[in-house]
Amino acid sequence: MGIDEKKDAIHGLGQDVISTPASDADVPISHAENRSAIKKPTPKRSAKKKTKIIDIEPEIVDELEGEEIDFEAAEVIDNDSDTETDEDTEDTDDIDKSDDKEAKANEVDYTTGDPSINDSVQMYLKEIGRVDLLTREEEVELAKAAHEGDEDARTQLCEANLRLVVSIAKHYSGRSMSFLDLIQEGNLGLLKAVDKFDYTLGYKFSTYATWWIRQAISRAVADQGRTIRIPVHMVEQINKLMRKRRELTQKLDHDPTREELAEALDVTPEKVDELLKIAQDPVSLEKPVGYDGDAHLGDFIPDEDSQTPDELAAHSLLRDALCDALSNLTAREERVLRLRFGLDDGRTRTLEEVGREFKITRERIRQIEAKALRKMRYPGRSQKLVGFLD
Repeated sequence: MGIDEKKDAIHGLGQDVISTPASDADVPISHAENRSAIKKPTPKRSAKKKTKIIDIEPEIVDELEGEEIDFEAAEVIDNDSDTETDEDTEDTDDIDKSDDKEAKANEVDYTTGDPSINDSVQMYLKEIGRVDLLTREEEVELAKAAHEGDEDARTQLCEANLRLVVSIAKHYSGRSMSFLDLIQEGNLGLLKAVDKFDYTLGYKFSTYATWWIRQAISRAVADQGRTIRIPVHMVEQINKLMRKRRELTQKLDHDPTREELAEALDVTPEKVDELLKIAQDPVSLEKPVGYDGDAHLGDFIPDEDSQTPDELAAHSLLRDALCDALSNLTAREERVLRLRFGLDDGRTRTLEEVGREFKITRERIRQIEAKALRKMRYPGRSQKLVGFLD
């Protein structure tokens, strides 16, 4: 084929392609490849920086008995990556979105009913949030300096882990202690952890400090969380009893009896009764009752020592009937009966005590008493008192 013939063939092929609009599927493979080749290249998405990789020993984390550790208080290590493919970037976006959802789900409301306390909590959280987290190297350097007696390093190590205290304290909220008090008790445990931390063992400080913070808060709840203090060893026994009670309730599908609890705990039923009695929380008589809160709990508790209106009326009638019956006796006989039976002050006297008051022998007092009682038994006088015997 000559050069002119080749030009005509190429020109005819170009006219066919231009005049017939076709989809990519109808275009020959060679042309589809050419079309994709002339497309502008898609700008590569900027590589993201992976952060928040937690460096905590797995063996130590398993020992935390399910307690959550605030990952914000743990050490953050940056892993820089120079390049990243589009597929990796999309996976990273999905992970970030799931992390955001999980973070929102784990948000805790630190507010209380008292606005002044809410403001104090928010101010404290804002203040400790200004302190940067420590890297592993900074943590070791500060721990080493604090071990050598550097107070500034000790203070910096404490301030960098205050958020860890807040994270642990939130699990103990609602136990008769305010949230700020729980934080302060946890801070005392943090100070003790700083003094006892051994950086040479290779463990993270946050993992080590968690145990001291939890111990300080739980001890404070046991000592201060009740109106009537219960010894710590008794609190541990009560907690063990309550855990076993929940387990047996799920296993037996009914509330366990004292005998079942005693068998499960290997104690006597009397010991179970004692623990259950101690575990009861006292309730204030001034506790509001009802929707409006106008009434108090003490208003619904009967006073066993007080008399009902019926009893007061009956007692008043009896007193009047006795006075009427005693009026038929002599003054000395009436006085002897009143002292012997305590009609005036409720305190009975012996024959000797009455005899000393009248300056006569007790035998003579007995005779006067017997004579007065015989007069009281006359039918005309006793009939007025018979009705009060029931």
